[in-house]
Amino acid sequence: MKNPRAKHNFQGRTCSITGVGSYVPEKILTNAELEKMVETTDEWIISRTGIKERRIAAANEFTSDLASKAAARAMKMAGITAGQIDLIIVATLTPDMPFPSTACFVQRKIGAARAAAFDIEAACSGFIYALEIGQQFIMSRTYETVLVVGAEKLSSIVNWKDRNTCVLFGDGAGAAILQHRENSHGLLTAVMGADGNKADLLSMPGGGSACPATLTSVADGLHFLRMDGKETFKNAVQAMVSAAHEAMRRCEIDITKIKCVIPHQANQRIIDAVSDRLKTTPEQLFINLHKYGNTSAASVAIALDEAVASGKILRGDLILLVVFGAGLTWGAAVIEW
Repeated sequence: MKNPRAKHNFQGRTCSITGVGSYVPEKILTNAELEKMVETTDEWIISRTGIKERRIAAANEFTSDLASKAAARAMKMAGITAGQIDLIIVATLTPDMPFPSTACFVQRKIGAARAAAFDIEAACSGFIYALEIGQQFIMSRTYETVLVVGAEKLSSIVNWKDRNTCVLFGDGAGAAILQHRENSHGLLTAVMGADGNKADLLSMPGGGSACPATLTSVADGLHFLRMDGKETFKNAVQAMVSAAHEAMRRCEIDITKIKCVIPHQANQRIIDAVSDRLKTTPEQLFINLHKYGNTSAASVAIALDEAVASGKILRGDLILLVVFGAGLTWGAAVIEW
């Protein structure tokens, strides 16, 4: 295995994840409960998605609350205080409000008074995008400690009358602390991609400058997410497989060298198709989709934390994260733990 960063020949440092943490709301929404809300069944949901339940935030619990709780747990694992954080990056498509950034609310809630803060929006690909951005600040020596969070309150934009989408999504947050660590390669490479020509496949039309909130836009349901499931599935599999292969190619490794593969937890059929094409073994895959559904930018971050906590990932192991989301966006990252 090579370090793909070495070929650039600059005075950069390696960047490692020194702490991870996650948080999901207490309320569990089961398939049985959804049967009472829309025309669906537990069997229909499981057979098509693999999801058994999802977490739903309380009315007074916002994306920044979820993010802050995940961040606190990541800080504890990394052994740092809020005062040591130089930068906060929050990846989300469900910010507390259009502005200021959710990252600023997280800064206030965790007490990271000296940190710069901003949000990014790459939908379900957001955590990998944020990792790569954060890594650049560590490598360039601009900052010593970066907090990256993927957090979503998707229940706030789901149409609970649309059985094709409301069964899929849940709320939660996952966080990582990025720092330079001696004698570790850390984040080896990240592949990112997008295709705006297919932006309409998965979107929420209302609420922005193209469609400001009006009585009509609300009545027409434009402030709920919309998805062309069939086309999204097809594009997701192709993009995730391509990104994963490119990430491994850059590191001059193949799938057999990867200890743990964490795919975006969107749909069991997508995970199965990606796994089949990558030729992963069941032992390599980490899946928690059945518990949480699709938590968008939080998805792989929550799964990474749970994989570490379960002992599936140990120091020195190679991890492959691979994601896909609205935009369309996609990405993959190879990490030495």
